Amino acid sequence: MSSLKLAAIVVISFVSIFISAQTNSSTVKPWNAYWISVPGEPAHDYGVYFFRKKITLTNKPSHFVIHVSADNRYKLFINEQLVSLGPARGDVFHWNYETIDIAPYLTDGENIVTAIVWNEGEERPEAQISYRTAFILQGNTTTEEILNTNKTWKCMRDKSRQPLAVNIIYSYYVTGPGELVDMNQYETGWMKPGYNDNSWKNAQQLFNGLPKGVFDWTTGWMLVPRSIPQVELSTQRLKQLRKAEGIQIPNGCPATETSFTIPANTTATVLLDQGLLTNAYPTIMFSKGKNSVISLSYAEALYIIENGNDWRAQHQKGNRNEIEGKRFVGKEDRIISNGSMQQSFTSLWYRTYRYMQVIIETKEEPLIIDDVYGIFTGYPFQFKAKLQTENKLLQQIIDIGWRTARLCAVETYMDCPYYEQLQYIGDTRIQALVSLFNSGDDRLMRNAIQQLDNSRMAEGITLSRFPSASPQEIPPFSLWWIGMIHDYWMYRQDTDFIESKLPGVRQVLQFFSNYQDKSGSLINPPYWNFTDWSEGKGWDRGVAPIGRDGSSAEMDLQLLWAYQLASELENDLGMTEYASLYKSKAEVLKKTIQSKYWDDQKKLFADTPEKDLFSQHTNALALLTETALASNVNGIAQKLLHDTSLTQVTIYFKYYVHRALIKAGLGNEYLNWLDVWKENINQGMTTWAEISDINNTRSDCHAWGAHPNIELFRTVLGIDAAAPGFKQVKIEPHLGTIEKISGAIPHPNGMIAVAYEYQKNWIIKIDLPENTPGILMWKGEKYSLKPGKNEFRL
Repeated sequence: MSSLKLAAIVVISFVSIFISAQTNSSTVKPWNAYWISVPGEPAHDYGVYFFRKKITLTNKPSHFVIHVSADNRYKLFINEQLVSLGPARGDVFHWNYETIDIAPYLTDGENIVTAIVWNEGEERPEAQISYRTAFILQGNTTTEEILNTNKTWKCMRDKSRQPLAVNIIYSYYVTGPGELVDMNQYETGWMKPGYNDNSWKNAQQLFNGLPKGVFDWTTGWMLVPRSIPQVELSTQRLKQLRKAEGIQIPNGCPATETSFTIPANTTATVLLDQGLLTNAYPTIMFSKGKNSVISLSYAEALYIIENGNDWRAQHQKGNRNEIEGKRFVGKEDRIISNGSMQQSFTSLWYRTYRYMQVIIETKEEPLIIDDVYGIFTGYPFQFKAKLQTENKLLQQIIDIGWRTARLCAVETYMDCPYYEQLQYIGDTRIQALVSLFNSGDDRLMRNAIQQLDNSRMAEGITLSRFPSASPQEIPPFSLWWIGMIHDYWMYRQDTDFIESKLPGVRQVLQFFSNYQDKSGSLINPPYWNFTDWSEGKGWDRGVAPIGRDGSSAEMDLQLLWAYQLASELENDLGMTEYASLYKSKAEVLKKTIQSKYWDDQKKLFADTPEKDLFSQHTNALALLTETALASNVNGIAQKLLHDTSLTQVTIYFKYYVHRALIKAGLGNEYLNWLDVWKENINQGMTTWAEISDINNTRSDCHAWGAHPNIELFRTVLGIDAAAPGFKQVKIEPHLGTIEKISGAIPHPNGMIAVAYEYQKNWIIKIDLPENTPGILMWKGEKYSLKPGKNEFRL
């Protein structure tokens, strides 16, 4: 069986043997292992490389721990079994290595350790930072150092692979090239014990591995232990064949494992439907068909065929379930058959698709397609929350939201898996809360906060996204980063980590203070001050309207909110001087906003001092920051709901509008605010789109739209933190017309479960984890909750 297939078909067991880096000589001083490369090969250009090492063991070990990394990426195999994928994305100053126990894969006698290492050069994904092509493996102790990378390792270039450019003209696309693989050039059997590697080169030693914090006269990567688990890999069958042209295919193929044959000198096109959007390593197995060309292409949805000149009309998707009258546009991999039996291809990096188009051009020999399927991948989140309701729509929204969240989380959170795979702060804040409320796993959230802290510029702000090979600055996202830290502080007891982020919070706020005038208002802060993809009057490429003096109500309000949150963080951690400073700045800025932007005729906050433009964004933030006077709160809330003359938010910023309406006391109406999600479902979408327009040409998968997966638990079921660290629980349901519903969310101490049922009066059951007290808020009254079971009839 080809190693190309082995690269993904193993349903991974390495998650269970991936361990945290152990503190020992190999992780607190320069490694004895060398970064190695293939002699004579370029350091920075595209290349795929094979590394191989043979060792002999007298006994099968009970433990054999190694540390491994590469630039750009690697797949590590022990005796032809995949044991690790990595490294988890980071930056050169925080370059991840994986620590794994490979003992389960070793045997007494001869063992073959191999790795595929690749660098996609200038065409690599935007999220991939790089120093140069290299590979490193370090044994954990003297015993394991037999595997240390040095010149005893053998290596060669994989001549079969070349990059295949991606032509997606509709959008910003930066997730790397496709692959062109000529199986005639593939080195067959190179992972096997009996393979003769005498013609291979000995590896070139570059320099020793250097853990971060350890000094040596070397350069390159500062190695840090991976802080998140390895990804999930599991077999995923394609759901159905939707169309076949140029060939008759047996019913059910190739959604099942049944093979089919394409005759010689034939061109055939097959359209396969996964049934839902997925991230997966596509795998195709095939035989014979010397020099046949197999094209695999991947798309989130098909595009409507339009003859008009209007750009939008030409690039609409329509109902995602429909294929007639549509065309296929997507990323492609291409494979050339060498004519042998049981060939296989698996992509080096995963692909995102609902639809997979397979085009086969045979030459003089028929080609047999033995199988086509995918290997699903993603961060190994487990859905632990529960929602029991007779409303099937709510369960559907939860399921789609969770799928969206999972596809937008692999080694980092990301905006979208198809187009960018970049960890933007605006997206990540919402995604992290989905993770907490649905899975309870906070490791990717903590990893994101840390990486974004690592991205901070000399001016003080974070980058808008990170890791990213090209820096991008969106200053308001740095303010959302402060909000993200505040979220973590509310839901997790991790004082040391929060305290370590306070210097970064202070530097972000210092950056903004440089652009505040005497009144506290921000005047022309630099860079791209993105708010939302709204298209109202005065909005320009996502930037809210700016007044003639350079000020913006939305920017001022977001800075005000950041001051308020930072003051709470500083005060809780005993930094009272900073807390007082930020509180004072907030009070000054609030008064300025009230006088500068409030329109007493419209009873709304304007977007600019000219008071000619108004938006949901500005007025939602005015409610969230308590800038609006109490007497105006309800009026503003009603206009947020009903005044269509306001610039409307997209699905992303609805998170903040909904939070504002809930704060204004309208939480019982929450289930009436889900029209966008219902429209997405009606259009056959299996994940939430980037913006509210269901015909958008942009991403079909943006987890910033998955916030109902937070609010159905936090607002409807009413489960929330009443104190920092989730030390105390608040139960405050907003049931609207619901008369029976129950559910639960994970808490650091266990599960919080609630059940509500109306039977002439309300029967309320609340189960809190051990050592976790709480309060129930019900119709303006407060009731104490003890750990364990609580029951009320009200």
